[in-house]
Amino acid sequence: MASDNDTGEKQNGPPPPAAAVAECTVEEVALVVPETDDTSLPIAVLPIGKFMAATLPTKEYKLMGRSFSLNPGPFNMKEHVIITVFANCGVSTGGGDAYSIGAITVMKAYYRQSLSFLCGLIIVLTTQILGYGWAGMLRRYLVDPVEMWWPANLAQVSLFRALHEKENKGEGMTRMRFFMIFLVLSFAYYALPGYLFPILTFFSWVCWVWPHSITAQQIGSGYHGLGVGAFTLDWAGISAYHGSPLVTPWTSILNVGAGFIAFIYIIVPICYWKYETFDARKFPIFSNKLFTATGHEYDTTRILTPQFDLNIAAYNSYSKLYLSPLFALSIGSGFARFTATLTHVALFHGGDIWKQSKSAVKNAKIDIHAKLMQSYKQVPQWWYLVMLVGSIALSLVMCFVWKEDVQLPWWGFLFAFGLAWLVTLPIGVIQATTNQQPGYDIIAQFIIGYILPGKPIANLLFKIYGRISTIHALSFLSDLKLGHYMKIPPRCMFTAQLVGTLVAGTVNLAVSWWMLENIENLCDIEGLHPESPWTCPKFKVTFDASVIWGLIGPERLFGSGGLYRNLVWLFLIGAFLPVPVWIMSKIFPEKKWIPLINIPVISYGFAGMPPATPTNIASWLVTGMIFNYFVFKYRKQWWQKYNYILSAALDAGTAFMGVLLFFALQNEGVNLKWWGAKPDHCPLATCPTATGINVTGCPIF
Repeated sequence: MASDNDTGEKQNGPPPPAAAVAECTVEEVALVVPETDDTSLPIAVLPIGKFMAATLPTKEYKLMGRSFSLNPGPFNMKEHVIITVFANCGVSTGGGDAYSIGAITVMKAYYRQSLSFLCGLIIVLTTQILGYGWAGMLRRYLVDPVEMWWPANLAQVSLFRALHEKENKGEGMTRMRFFMIFLVLSFAYYALPGYLFPILTFFSWVCWVWPHSITAQQIGSGYHGLGVGAFTLDWAGISAYHGSPLVTPWTSILNVGAGFIAFIYIIVPICYWKYETFDARKFPIFSNKLFTATGHEYDTTRILTPQFDLNIAAYNSYSKLYLSPLFALSIGSGFARFTATLTHVALFHGGDIWKQSKSAVKNAKIDIHAKLMQSYKQVPQWWYLVMLVGSIALSLVMCFVWKEDVQLPWWGFLFAFGLAWLVTLPIGVIQATTNQQPGYDIIAQFIIGYILPGKPIANLLFKIYGRISTIHALSFLSDLKLGHYMKIPPRCMFTAQLVGTLVAGTVNLAVSWWMLENIENLCDIEGLHPESPWTCPKFKVTFDASVIWGLIGPERLFGSGGLYRNLVWLFLIGAFLPVPVWIMSKIFPEKKWIPLINIPVISYGFAGMPPATPTNIASWLVTGMIFNYFVFKYRKQWWQKYNYILSAALDAGTAFMGVLLFFALQNEGVNLKWWGAKPDHCPLATCPTATGINVTGCPIF
C-alpha cells in the first residue's frame, strides 16, 4: 500500500481554521499515549513484517509518475497497528464473538432451515458494513473529542510501544522483557484452569463446608449460585465478560461494583427467599435455561410448527415459559439500562453533542493528538455514506428474495436501521468514557417481539441489524481511536478495516457453513457423543433468546396477564434515575464526584448474568480495584510503565494456551476425569426448593 503522508491535500473544502491546542485532560491517556508523530514512516500492511523487511528487494520502481519500492524499510509501529486493525475486523466479523455467524448457525442447526449460502453471506457482510457506515458518520462525536478516550485502547498503545520503542536498560526492566516474562507465565499457568485443574475457575469452598445444604450451595456456588465466598484464579474467567479490569477506569469499576452488590447480595436474595417473586423457588436461583411450570427444562420442539412459527394450541396444552429468578431480574435490569443510557447521555453530554452537530467543534480547542492528525488526508464522508446506503439497499433486496427464510418484512429492516442509528451514539459515549458497553439486545428483541409475535427468525434478524450492527460500529470506532492515538493516516485505516471485514466475513462464513453441512448433529446435545466438543453453548443462549422474544413473544411473558409484567415498570424507572444525579451535579458543581455516578454503568454491574456468573464479576471487581486504585494511587510510575503491558501479556498468554489445549487435547476428546477437573462441586445449587417439585438428583420438599 502506498504511503499516505501527503499533506498538500485535505478533506473537501478549505483547511480548518487554526485552533488552540489544549493539553490532554485524561490522565491515563497523558501517561501512556505519545504526543509525537513521525509522518515519514511508510504505512504498509506487512503480515510478516520483519521477515519481509529483511528479504524484499529495495529497488525503486516508477508508475504513473510516482516512485515506490517493494521494501519500504524496517517494519515499524504504524505497520504493526494496521495489521492489528485488520485482524480486529476479522474477529468482530464473527470469529471472536460469533454475532452474525451465530445467527446463521441458529437458523440452520436449531431451526433446521434450508438457508442459501448467498443469503447467509449477505447477512454477514451487510451487518458489518452497516456498522461501518454508522462509525463513519459518528467519528466527529466519538473519535475526535479528547473526552472520548476509549480506555481499552491504552493497553494496545502500551504494547505497541513496548515492542517497538527502545528503552534505557538502566531504568529498570524494559517493557518488552516484562511483557515476554508475563506472557510465558500466563501461557504456562493457563494449563491449570484450562485443562489440568479446572476447579481453579470456580473455587467454591462454601459447598465443601455444607455439602448437603441446598441453601448454602445456592449462596456459595460460583457456577450455579450467588458466588458468596467463591473466587476464580483464571484470567479468562476474570476478563471474560467485562473485558480486562486493568484497562477499566476506577470510577467505572466503582459504579459496576455498586450495581453488582445491590443486585446479587440484596435484590435477588429478597426476591427469592422472602417474597418468592415469579414462583422463584420452583427453579434454580441462577440459570439461563428455560423451564416449565413443574421446574423441568422447556422443550421448544413441542411448540413449533413446520414453518417455525408458534403452535398456540401446543403451547397452551404443554406449559407456559418460566425463567430462573436471577435471569428474569437481569432481563428487567436491561429495560432500565436502555432508558437510563438515553437519559444519562442526553443530560450529561447532550449540550456537547448539540454543539458538535452545529459544527462548532471546528473552532473548539483540540488536543495534541487531533492536531497531529491534521497532517494527513481525511476520509470524505461520502465514502462512508456509500457503504451505508449500499448495505441498507442490499438488505432490503434480501428480504424480498428470501422472504420466507428471513421472516422480517422490509419495514422491519428499516425499523432496525432506525433503532441502531438512535442508540449507537449514546452507547458509544458510555463505552468511550467508561470501557463498559450497555447492551440493548433485550430491548431490540422485546420491541419486535410485540410487533411480530411468533416469528423467531424475524426476531433474530431484527436483533442482528438493530443491535449487532451497533456492536460492529463501536468496534470500528474503537479502532479509529486507536489509529488516532497512533497517528495512522485515516485513509489507511479505512482500507484496512474495509478489506479486513470483507475477507474475514467471507472466510468465517465459509468455514462455519462447511461445519454445519458436514459435522453430524452439530449443536444437538442430545444427538452428540457425551464427550463431543460441538455442543455450541453460546449459540444455545442465542437460540433461547429467540424462543423467549420471538417464538413465545413478550406479550405472553410481560403483557397484562404475564408473570413478569411488573418488570416493564423498569423502563420508566431507568429513565428517571439519572435525573436526580444530574440535578445534584448542577446544585453542587464543586462536588466533582457527583457526575461520576453513572446509572447505566451501575446497572451494567449485573448485565450478562447469566451466562456470566457473580464470581466472574466479583473477581473482576477485586482485580480492577487492586490495579486501578491502589497501584495507580501509590505506585503510579509502575502503573504507567507496566499496567497495560501486564493486561496484554495475560490476554495473549491465556489465548495461546487456550488454542493449544483445544486443538491438541480437547478437540481430540482427551479430557481428564478426576475431582479437580470439575469446575464446581456444588451439585445441589441447581435444585429448586418449592414444595412438591420433583427434579432428578434433587430432594423433594
